[in-house]
Amino acid sequence: MDLTKFQKQIEGSSDKTRPLPPVEKWNPDFCGDIKMTVTLDGRWFYEGTPVGRASLVKLFSSVLKREDDKYFLVTPVEKVGITVEDTPFLITQWKEIEADANGGKNTALVLITQTGDEVVLDSVDQMELRVPPKAIRDKEATAIPYVCVRRNLWARLHQNVYYQLLEKSKEIKGGDETHFVVHSANIDFVIGKVG
Repeated sequence: MDLTKFQKQIEGSSDKTRPLPPVEKWNPDFCGDIKMTVTLDGRWFYEGTPVGRASLVKLFSSVLKREDDKYFLVTPVEKVGITVEDTPFLITQWKEIEADANGGKNTALVLITQTGDEVVLDSVDQMELRVPPKAIRDKEATAIPYVCVRRNLWARLHQNVYYQLLEKSKEIKGGDETHFVVHSANIDFVIGKVG
């Protein structure tokens, strides 16, 4: 696979009025796997070498498609498989914004990935707790927050962001468990639990 050719296909196929290409509408023939990997720490590698240009990583991530548990880069004419060690995105920053929810003003959390994607937490199905891969989990196999970035592509919270949000969270005790909850757009999101 020629990455330069693939890059030109991506750049030529994106509609300038849409921020993301419509990969969900593209179903080209599968052309095989390439040696591209998204590592546990959110870095992209091609044939063992880091993809150093942030703009190129952002471009590739914009044409990422997940089918079952497999990941592909797609253009209107080509589909290639890549390896994703956990999730293709990592939440590396967060901020709060003023948001309208249920007719009133309140704040919402915006989670930002390593590729600059911004996710406003405003729907209960955007976040779920999962046990991370063995290489990065603690001895207790504690479940941590994963966030849906778009379509069925998810992000894991970077450890720093996770601890910052834990500091901001409130503890809610229920039965034998204590939940750590952050509030965003009038919704409570459980970001951790012990018990």
